Amino acid sequence: MTRTALVVRSTGSWYDVVDAASQERMAVRAAGRLRLKGDRATNPIAVGDWVEVDEKGAIVSIHPRKNVIQRKSVNLSHAHHTLASNLDAAFLIVTVVQPETSTGFIDRFLVAAEAFGVPTTLVLNKQDAWSAQDRMRAEELTAIYRSVGYAVLWTSALTGEGMAELKSALAEGGVSLLSGHSGVGKSTLINALVPGAEARVGDVSQAHGKGQHTTTYAELHPLPSGGYLVDSPGIKGFGLVDIDRNTLHHLFPEFFRLLPDCKFHNCLHVNEPGCAVRENVVDGRVPEGRYTNYLDLYENWTTFEYRR
Repeated sequence: MTRTALVVRSTGSWYDVVDAASQERMAVRAAGRLRLKGDRATNPIAVGDWVEVDEKGAIVSIHPRKNVIQRKSVNLSHAHHTLASNLDAAFLIVTVVQPETSTGFIDRFLVAAEAFGVPTTLVLNKQDAWSAQDRMRAEELTAIYRSVGYAVLWTSALTGEGMAELKSALAEGGVSLLSGHSGVGKSTLINALVPGAEARVGDVSQAHGKGQHTTTYAELHPLPSGGYLVDSPGIKGFGLVDIDRNTLHHLFPEFFRLLPDCKFHNCLHVNEPGCAVRENVVDGRVPEGRYTNYLDLYENWTTFEYRR
């Protein structure tokens, strides 16, 4: 006899799960070397998974997932790491300074979210600390990503700016992921969105301007309005997983919309004649930075790297 439960916290060896029927929270372990068929993740059981727990308190099986967001693992003996599963929305927390989030990182995350069918919103955080130059950069990023079709929010958990909009954007009754570099303010946002979450807040290193890890494991926090919010450890870099290089362009929505206008139906938008994407880049209708990041991914596909 087993019971169905939701994984709400993963520490690597132990998992906190909530029983679907009784809502009892339990600490359990995985039975043996439990893995999804064909999965080579460093964490075969992820936050957001629905699992079966036996009478001994061991996870014996994992339900099929509707989606995941994964990235290459820094452990070369494994293929990837799963941030969370069964997501209804993702929110990538971005900062324009201390630390600065590169568009290369943003675009790799968005490609992964597109591949797994997870709607994503960009959240430009810490606007209370922006200089005039920082605000100009934020406006530039906002214009770029809204022109592509992504929602963009500006927030400050310290002043409350944009927090009402962020709360209303969370998947009602569903599971929303907050992700981003260390130091972008995820924990502060979590504490503002989830009363009693008590997520640890850290400082940005003055030596190198990068965030220091405060969240060490992924956790689902129940939202007052229903549903869950996933707090995940800060990500240094984002390597792509299980994506075909020759269909990469399908995961840039503005490129995919223009594909019917290209001379060749299988145009990769690299150096083919009559490419509508390249023409639109020249005309300024497709963001040049997005196209540059696409070419960088395409041309360096075999390189295992974690760039900010």
